[in-house]
Amino acid sequence: MPPTVERVERFLESTDKKPDDTIAILQSANLQATPWNIAVNAAMAGCRPEHMPLLVAAVEALGDERCSLNNIGSSSGIFPFLLINGPIVDKLGIQSGAQLVSRPPNSAIGRAIGLIVRNIAGFRPGTSYMGTFGYPQAIALAERAGETPWEPFHVERGYRADENTVTVGVSNNWGSSPAPYDRPEKSGAHTALELLSREIAKKARLFNFPGQGPNAEKVMITLLLSPPVARALAAAGYSKADVKRHLFENTRMSLQDFDWISRYTSISGIAARERVAEGVFPREFAGRSEDRVRILSSPDILHIIVCGDPNRNRVMVMEGGHTQPTTKQIKLA
Repeated sequence: MPPTVERVERFLESTDKKPDDTIAILQSANLQATPWNIAVNAAMAGCRPEHMPLLVAAVEALGDERCSLNNIGSSSGIFPFLLINGPIVDKLGIQSGAQLVSRPPNSAIGRAIGLIVRNIAGFRPGTSYMGTFGYPQAIALAERAGETPWEPFHVERGYRADENTVTVGVSNNWGSSPAPYDRPEKSGAHTALELLSREIAKKARLFNFPGQGPNAEKVMITLLLSPPVARALAAAGYSKADVKRHLFENTRMSLQDFDWISRYTSISGIAARERVAEGVFPREFAGRSEDRVRILSSPDILHIIVCGDPNRNRVMVMEGGHTQPTTKQIKLA
């Protein structure tokens, strides 16, 4: 939609900040994000004026050094996504159920973040945004707080349930959503955990997952669980922490297979044993080729979100690199 002055000014009425206040300096162009240029991009994307506080907080997160925005131009095709939590989800009608990333207002909010990354942060396709096969649209989603059996994501990160937050994450993939179906010999929870382990082990950035040291926290794996899957896990006695711990302990592959991935799909091309010597991988990666090694560095790189169709048992594993999920409080005018 054309960002007319009148339309942009309506967006500015939804924030107590001045039009030229500095919200963040966005890499890689190191340009100033202000309420004015955020509103211009939001208007073009088809957002509503009441989305403005959410977008201001999202831009604050994009500018945080933990977000490491300057690295999303990777040729692996990293794209940003927003996770919205708190009472604002119901107040603004943010989608948390079926087709949540495709339906308005989520679709417009995702477009706005994509435009902000291009027009303010300066990521231009083929120049500084170098995805080999391109990028899907930036997306926005909300946690289905009324149907999660666990604490919401933002409460897990230290916020109160009645506070509104937006988290910026990144992913290399938006892909298949397999369904864990019960089998007579296994419970639904066991099947879901096994399926999640198998999905994690398929990801392209697998060679980074076991890393230790300061860069280990710059791997993020976001698990989207539909409400029936989350309920099955909770009914079997699993907390969020239990699910993460189980996946950390049980997501394994043979050292021979992992070593091949480390040598031939990583840009470093270094064998797993050599990375142990460098202090990057734990000692178990110096074992025998037939040993089955844990491929996750810690339960803490796993982030669980309950969302999606409340009548479908589906999961999705989104991997990302170079960044940490970065959460900011949404401050309403």
